Amino acid sequence: MASVETAAEHERILREIESTDTNCIGPTLRSVYDGQEHGLFMEKLDIRIRNHDREIEKMCNHHFQGFVDSITELLKVRGEAQKLKCQVIETNRRLQDDGKELIGAMEELQQCRVQQRNIATTIDKLTHCLPVLEMYSRLQEQMRTKRYYPALRTLEQLEQTCLPRAGQYRFCSIMAENIPKLRIQIRDTAMSQLRDFLESIRKHSDKIGETAIKQAQLQRSLDSSVSIQPHGVTGRRSRKEVMAAATGTDSDGQGGSPVSEQDSGILDVEDEEEDEVPGAQDLVDFSPVYRCLHIYTVLGLRDEFENYYRKQRRKQARLVLQPHSNMHETLEGYRRYFNQIVGFFVVEDHILHTTRGLVNRAYVEELWELALSKIIAALRTHSSYCDDPDLVLDLKNLIVLFADTLQGYGFPVSQLFDMLLEMREQYGEILLKRWNITFRQVLDQDNYSPIPVSTEQEYRHYTSQFPLQDPELEKLPFPKKLPFSEFVPKVYCQLKEFIYACLKYSEDLHLSSTEVDDMIRKSTNLLLTRALSHCLQYAIKKKNVGLAELVQVIINTTHLEQSCHFLEEFISNITNVPPDTANATKLYGTSTFKDARHAAEAEIYTNLNAKIDQFLQLADYDWLASPQGGENLSASDYLVDLITFLRSTFSVFTNLPGKVAQTACMSACKHIATSLMQLLLDPEIRQISMGALHQLNTDVKECESFARASPVAGFQGDTLLLAFSDLRQLLELFTQWDWSTYLADYGKPTCKYLRVNPHTALALLEKMKETSRKNNVFAQFRKIDRDRQKLIDTVIKQLRNLIAQHHN
Repeated sequence: MASVETAAEHERILREIESTDTNCIGPTLRSVYDGQEHGLFMEKLDIRIRNHDREIEKMCNHHFQGFVDSITELLKVRGEAQKLKCQVIETNRRLQDDGKELIGAMEELQQCRVQQRNIATTIDKLTHCLPVLEMYSRLQEQMRTKRYYPALRTLEQLEQTCLPRAGQYRFCSIMAENIPKLRIQIRDTAMSQLRDFLESIRKHSDKIGETAIKQAQLQRSLDSSVSIQPHGVTGRRSRKEVMAAATGTDSDGQGGSPVSEQDSGILDVEDEEEDEVPGAQDLVDFSPVYRCLHIYTVLGLRDEFENYYRKQRRKQARLVLQPHSNMHETLEGYRRYFNQIVGFFVVEDHILHTTRGLVNRAYVEELWELALSKIIAALRTHSSYCDDPDLVLDLKNLIVLFADTLQGYGFPVSQLFDMLLEMREQYGEILLKRWNITFRQVLDQDNYSPIPVSTEQEYRHYTSQFPLQDPELEKLPFPKKLPFSEFVPKVYCQLKEFIYACLKYSEDLHLSSTEVDDMIRKSTNLLLTRALSHCLQYAIKKKNVGLAELVQVIINTTHLEQSCHFLEEFISNITNVPPDTANATKLYGTSTFKDARHAAEAEIYTNLNAKIDQFLQLADYDWLASPQGGENLSASDYLVDLITFLRSTFSVFTNLPGKVAQTACMSACKHIATSLMQLLLDPEIRQISMGALHQLNTDVKECESFARASPVAGFQGDTLLLAFSDLRQLLELFTQWDWSTYLADYGKPTCKYLRVNPHTALALLEKMKETSRKNNVFAQFRKIDRDRQKLIDTVIKQLRNLIAQHHN
């Protein structure tokens, strides 16, 4: 059983060797040598080889004749092949000989094709490189000509488009390395030009503002004559727009590149026509700002540029708004200050309207609010030093022009006009000081005499200065005298000048006619109640003013008082406000002149009494004189002189109002009576004799005679005598020694001595008692004197009882 299996295995291995590639029989043979039947396998293998040899031999025998035939035919073919070979060699030789020229031509063609390909490659590379070189050359030219914004655009195109297409070349690498450096150079150069521009406009803001103010002034003068479109930014830029239209550029500075590539600064406008005021923008080349803005925008640094520009302009604003310490001394100082401020804001307004976002409306308004507060504070401070009304008026006009100019650019200026209304009070105070001096000069230079006029021309001259309406005076022939002195027309003219001065200040303040009228009336009232009133009081109360001068002052103030309604009409005419308008302020002229007249009247009374006192000081009574017949006595010399003086004085009072003259006369008589009474009761006079009382009685009679003669017209009956009634009754009581009647009727309405005060009588009796006692020392044995002494003692005792009784 084992041998059958071994045989089958060997058979399988043989079949596998026969059918398998020789390279793969290794494992098969290894299985034979690993087995125990190696010899047996070799025997079978030999048998199989012999079988295959027999089959091969059979096959060869079967095909041998055909093989021989094939060899024979092959030998024949060899000869033919040799012939063919010779022919082919000959043909090849001839072909090689004929193809040498073609090969040369082909080699030349190949070389040409290579060159053509190289040329095409070179052209392609140059096509990408030449734009780079051309653009770089253009960039260098733009840098050389300082056209930095186009240079930056070229630089951007070179970096983003041309260099990537050109490929990796050394010069491209160098260019790429230089691009950041060129950007920094352009940025720094643009910033340098901006700094130069900022410094230039700081230095020339005065000129810019002056031009803008001239434009506003010209526009205002045009508006006053013909209605044209409101002046603004558009109107001021018309000439520039025409030029821009002619050159095909954008007049507002916007667009791809700045309009101008000139250096920053103020443009030369000397070639302008003399009658044309150049626009404020025409003086300034704003291209550095536009250029720097575009450059920083392209560089992605716009925010940095905006912050830098605003910061620098804020610093310049603080410098511009700082006034010079001596600005208040001249109008030129104020003008320079305003010009600089206007120049600053004109530039900012132009930047606001010609750039997008470099400055915005909020930023400009913030700057203006800051400027407005500082301007108002500076003007309040510096204007307070001014004491010249002409300078204040010029300053007001300058501020109005300044405000109108900036209002034309859209800046709110209401606070400036409010400040001008505040300055109006200061202006009024300065005017009051000036007119106070003027009034004093007029009063000091006045001769206090009626104005003589000898011709119609002179008369018309004065009546044109002062509204005199006196038909009776006009009928009088020349020469004649005006009732007032030079003071009246001069004061009236000065009042009108003051009103004109107030009106000048109110012009262009955008006030209504009613407001102007109210302002003028209030200022005029201040002039009347303060300046003129004080000057009149000064003239009235100064030393060495005579009664004639005081009389003339009263006459003058009376005429000025009558002219007040003409002043009312004058103010109404220049303000176009009817005088009967509701709530209209009334002039205080009437009360002012009344007060002055009353002061002059009081001063007349005072001076007259003072003059009377001077005469009374000359009184030299002999208080111990012996009794004499009263009929033989004559009035004292001093009293005669006093009466003469009063007669001459009251004769001058004919031009005074009747009540004034009557009051002066009554005051003088009362003062004389009071002074004589005080003289009797003077404590220093301890003794009075009956003879002294008789002399005093004679003097009083002289005074009564003067009063009875009515030195001033208008007194009814014996009214003037009442001034001496107290003294008269007292003297009659003593001279007639009618004590029984006095004591019996005292306190009754019908008492004869109703005006005699018991205290006064007692004091006078005490002095007479002293006189009697002194006389009794030498004549104590005379019965008459002793009786008289007893009588005086009795009366004194009764008077004391009477006084005590009425006191209780």
